[in-house]
This record gives sequence, C-alpha cells and structure tokens, in this order.
Amino acid sequence: MERARKEGPDEDTEGGTTRPGPAGTALELLVHGVGGTTPEAMLNDPRTVRITGDDIAAVFRRADDADAERRPDDRRTGPVPEAYVWCNLTSGNGTRALWLLLLPFMVVNLAHWMRPTARGRRRVVRLYGLLVRLAALSLTVLLVAAACEVALDLAAWQCAGTHACAARHSWLGFLSPEMSDGGWWSSPGRRLALAALVPTALTGLLWYLSLRTWSAYESQQPVTRDPEPEEDGRRTALGRPGFWYGRRLVARLRAAHTAAGLLTVAAAVGSAAAREDRGPGGPTALGVLGLLLEAALAAGACAVVWVVCRRGRTERRLDGGTDARLVRHLPLAALALLALTLVYAGWSRPGWESAGRLPGDAAFGALALAQGLLVIVLAGVAHALHRTEPDRRAAMRGLAGPAVAMLACALGGVMSGGVSQRVSDWLDGTGTSIPGPPVLLTWQASVIPPLLVLLLVLCGWLARRAVRIARDERAVVEREYPGETGDPGRTRRIAYARAMASLTDRGPRIVALTSTATLLLGAGALAGALATGRTPGEAARGSYPVVHGAAETAQAMGSWLIGLGFVLLVTWGRRAYKDPSARRTIGILWDVGTFWPRAAHPFAPPCYAERAVPDLTWRIATWTRATGGRLVISGHSQGSVLAAATAWQLPPSTRKRVALLTYGSPLERLYGRWFPAHFGPAALRSLHQEVDCWRNLYRLTDPIGGPMRLPGDCGPAVDRAALGDPLAYGRTADHPLPAPILGHSDYQADPAFVEERRRLLARLGPEVPAPRHPAEPGTDNPGVPFA
Repeated sequence: MERARKEGPDEDTEGGTTRPGPAGTALELLVHGVGGTTPEAMLNDPRTVRITGDDIAAVFRRADDADAERRPDDRRTGPVPEAYVWCNLTSGNGTRALWLLLLPFMVVNLAHWMRPTARGRRRVVRLYGLLVRLAALSLTVLLVAAACEVALDLAAWQCAGTHACAARHSWLGFLSPEMSDGGWWSSPGRRLALAALVPTALTGLLWYLSLRTWSAYESQQPVTRDPEPEEDGRRTALGRPGFWYGRRLVARLRAAHTAAGLLTVAAAVGSAAAREDRGPGGPTALGVLGLLLEAALAAGACAVVWVVCRRGRTERRLDGGTDARLVRHLPLAALALLALTLVYAGWSRPGWESAGRLPGDAAFGALALAQGLLVIVLAGVAHALHRTEPDRRAAMRGLAGPAVAMLACALGGVMSGGVSQRVSDWLDGTGTSIPGPPVLLTWQASVIPPLLVLLLVLCGWLARRAVRIARDERAVVEREYPGETGDPGRTRRIAYARAMASLTDRGPRIVALTSTATLLLGAGALAGALATGRTPGEAARGSYPVVHGAAETAQAMGSWLIGLGFVLLVTWGRRAYKDPSARRTIGILWDVGTFWPRAAHPFAPPCYAERAVPDLTWRIATWTRATGGRLVISGHSQGSVLAAATAWQLPPSTRKRVALLTYGSPLERLYGRWFPAHFGPAALRSLHQEVDCWRNLYRLTDPIGGPMRLPGDCGPAVDRAALGDPLAYGRTADHPLPAPILGHSDYQADPAFVEERRRLLARLGPEVPAPRHPAEPGTDNPGVPFA
C-alpha cells in the first residue's frame, strides 16, 4: 500500500481538498459492511494509496487514480472508485476483546434507540429515555455489586473468616484470624476495606476505558451547520446537527455511573460495619458515625439518580458544553465517601467476627425487583407511543425496546451469577466450609435450564418452518429457471438458502418469547428466594420426590451451565486478544451493536458512527464543492446504514447532488423494524425524496439485506427486482463452472450492479460548476454548501 504524496506541482491542494477539475468528473465512494475488508479487495487492485485519514479509518484509491480529477479523459469507462475503510473502528488492537465484558451495557444502550415512532409526544419520549437510562444505571450497580460479592463476601468475609477455607488458599492466610494469629488485617472490617480495592479498581477501569474512547469517538467534531425544519415530523433525528456529537451527555453519564460504582462499594463495606455497631454493646460514637455515613451515601445515591434523570441528549444543535464541575466533582465526592467508609470499617472493634453471609440477598433482590419494574413501566410507555402512530412493520408492535432491555438485565444477572458461582466453587471445593453466594443468585442460575429448553423448542420450530419454506421454494425455483432445473440437489440447495434467509424475519417473535419467559422466570426466582431464604434444592426438600429431583437437577445444571458460559466468555476473549481473525468476529457483533451513540450507558463500547459519519460527510462535501462532480455513495450491508446516515447529515444543496446505491442493505429489514423512530417508513421516504436518486439491490438468499418497501409516490422506484442467485442454474457460456450461491456477499459481481451504477450517474446529469475559491465548511461563503 502506498501513501498519496502531499507535495509536487501535480498535486496542488487548497484547504485540504483537490482543486476543481474539468467537466465529466464522477466518483463512486464505496463503504464496506460488517466484518471489514481491505482497500485492495474493495478496489480490486493490489496498489492503493491513502487519500485522507489515519490508521483507524481512511479513504483509499487505486494508485493510478490518485489524481484522476486532473485526467478526466482517462476515465471514460466509469467513475473513479474510492474506498472508505472503517473496520479498525470496531476490530483494531487486542484490547477490543475486553469489550465482551461490556455486552449487557451495549444491549441496554440499543434499547434506548428502539422506541416506537411518535409525533407530538415529547414528554413521553423523554420518559422512555429516562427509564432506559435508569435501567442502564442498575446494570452498573449490578456489575460492581457482583465484584463486591466475590471480593468482599466470598473471599474476605467467608473464606478468610473460616479456617478450613483459608487453609486451602495460603494467599488468604494473612487475613485469617487463626492462621495469622490475630494479625492486624484479620479484623473483619479491615479485611473488607482491603478487598474493596478490587471493585474500586474495576470501577476505575471502566471509567478509564470510557474516558479514552470518549476522547477518540464522541469528541470528533462533526460538520457545523444550521438545523433543517422537520416538516410534519417526517425527517429522522439522524439528520440533526448534534445527533453524532454526544460528548456532553456521555461525560455526564460517565461521572454518574462512576460515582454509582464507588458508592456501591462504600455501601457494601459500610453496611457490615454499621450493622455490627448497632448491635448490643456496640460503641455509640461509631454507631452515630455509621448513621451519618449511611445518610451521606443515600444523599450521594440521590445525586447520582438526579444527574441521570436531569438531562438527555441534545440533538438539534452541537452542544459544546462540558459540565466540567459536575464531571469532576461528583466522582471525587463519591471517592471521598468511599475513603471515609474504609477508615470507618477498619476501626478496631474487639470481638467482631465474620459469620454467615454479608447482606447480599437484600441488595441483589432489590436490584432484580427494580429492573423488573423498570422493564414493565418501559413496556407501558412504549405501547403508548406505538398507539400514537402504529407501524405494522415495527418489531413486536413497538415493544422491542423493553424486550431488549429485559435481555440486557438477564445478561447482567447471568454474568454476575456466573462469576460468583465459579469463585465460590473454587474457594470451597467441598461445598461445606462456607455458605456460598446469595440464595437469589442460585435461584437465578436454576431457571437457566428451563429457559434453554424453551430456546431449544423455538429452534425446533424454526427448523420446521425452514423445511416448509424450502419445500415451497422448490416450485418457485423451478419456475424461475424454466427448462434448467434438472438437478434436484441444486434446486434443493437454492430453496434451502432462501428458506434460511427468510428466518431473519422471525427474529422478533423469538426475542418476544425469550424476553417474556426471562421476565416470568426471573420473577419466580425472586419470589422463591424471598419466600424460602434457601436454595431451590433445600426449599424442595420434603416435597414430592419428583419436585425435589427437578429442583436439584435445575440447580446443579444451572450452576454448571452458568460456569460454562463464563469460561467460554473468558476463553473467547483471550483468543480474540491474540488472534486477529477471532477479534474481527467480535468486531462483527460490535458493527451492529455499536452503530448507535452511547445515550443510555457510558461504559458501553463506543459508537464508531460518531467517527465514520463525520468522516464521510466531510469527504463528500469537500469533494463535491471542489470539483462540482457527480458522486454515488455505494454502501454494502452495514455500509449502507452509514451511507444513509451520512446523506441525512449533508446540507440539502449537497444532498441533492449525490445518489445512493445500496446492496445487501438491512436498512428496512432490520433497522426499519427494530429502530422505527429513526429508520421507519417515514424516515426512508424522506431520504428517497431528498437525495437525487436511490437504487437498492437484494437477493432472496440474503439473510441480512432486503427491499426498502417504499410506496410508489416517492419518485422512481428504489428497489430493483430481487437479483438471481445463483447467476446461472447450470453451466452456460458465461458460467462454464457452477455458479455459487452468494447470499449476502459479492453483489458487485452481478451485472446488475454495474448497470444500476451507470443509470444513477446518468440520472445525476451534468455536474454543478465548482466555486473558484473553495472555503472551509461552516463559513459564510454563498458558494459553499454549508452556508
């Protein structure tokens, strides 16, 4: 790969853009999809040069096309291809493997963007966002509480306080009263204070990762322009100037969640000491100090909730505020409270011994109850929004957001319970020396087997559905290839590929059933833990043998499965850290999950679109202004979503000078159904009307891409008839070897791609004359599209 040189008489630049070229200039800006690729593969040339960008995301051309604007006569066969490569935004260095641990945060952040379309219901929309932010806050508290359970309760309180357990783990000897002969650290309060460094370090790590990614992603300055009128509510929020600039909100949420994590650690340490001081014979002074600290912690918790609830996103303008005092002082105040609590807990208390468990059941039970109530209220709000403007294509009739929020809470619970169960088994191999994790976590693990049974039933239903669809598709394939279908195996493979691709549309039903079952099973687990105070096996003892056997089996299988899942997660993360191909696989998950800004959870993986969309916007605007040429944005898969988001961000004068060519696009099939407020029918219709022209290619064998389903009154049709796949059924003169079933890949190999691109360029017509003196975006030059 070569770099384009910046000096020389043939490459004179002004303002970072190429000077206006002669008539006839045309550009095709290629944007790849999930999983990423290389510029050499996108441009089909081993010699490429970087035109602009850095090692994370950049625009490339063929080496022979680096100065194509000055040689228009050499480009008579088509436009200049230019590739925007952004795959390193999601699958760069090895530390990206750590993002697996942030999966629940990413999922709850998706729930924020899944709200139904609503017109004139701003207060209800704000309430929806507030509820999701509170659910996200509960996940942060749950993660830190799980770390406290492992470090404080299981290790420092139970194992170090039990001679048999501490004897098996020599590294805990200095904390054990018997093994250290009453050493200074053997006091329960000091053991808790020392162990609190683990969840505190975890909170600090999350704060650091969020701060680093915030500086790299959310702080990217988008194009400065005035907001456009949103007539009749038709325009999507993705076209607002501040949509891809969430710097202020993420900073506020980061401060609040960091403070929440530190306060959770302080509450876990301080509650045990305060309970001891309030007991018979406890010191009065320490008892009063404990009450004051608990009051301060409650006030801090109220301040955190107030910060989370007070302000949402600012999208109608670029919000350059920093809230520097809040961002700095709130975490520092929480850290000071934690330090005071550690000193308080470490104070000498003769005769204090650790026994049983820390009061974790109440904490985890309150969190589970709060999360369930938040999801139920969120479902009511989403239903009210959906009734305002019903959308028959919206997933789950507008309830996709609450369902996904429920799954995020379930993921958080499974990960928390998995860590606690595995650490407990590791510390207490016999299962008799320490009480173990809270009863609620055991109940939650016990409902995993029934949930897996439900998932297996759903998979069986999908398989049966696929067989039926494949049987029906065989007749369709025979009609589409008349006189050629002499190979039953070939026909069966084509029909099976179409049937499997169609299962994507059953996704909402699977998510609906899974989330509903998760809510009901979680409620049952909470009720069982609170009613009995014992594990499922112990609670079922004395009942019918079948019931007792089922409870014991579910408890054992749940513990095993949750441990297996945790081991697989750690193994996958370790492999991804060392193996670039595995890291790219994780990047594919983030390509879809991290498209959206961090509006609900600041510790979620960063939004790559806050870098990619401004990159594309600046490139398109500066090129069209400098050359006056024609431009086609060619987006595949997730690249088509970036292309649409970029088109909405362009000023109207520039937007009318570009064309869209999308292929294998999930814009309507996935984004339109799951994110109806932003990619619903009204939004896609407005995009069709605002760009010069738009064509979409799809295949029936593609499990991701699909038609746009836009009505005919929007202008020229967007969707071309479904492309044939394979290109030829048997051997032909053009395909002497059997043509493969391409599915979601290789759209550019289809002759329809070249034909549609040629038609788009022809429809764009003569280029608009370029201004004599290009100016920087955001100036008042009347010839500049940003004015």
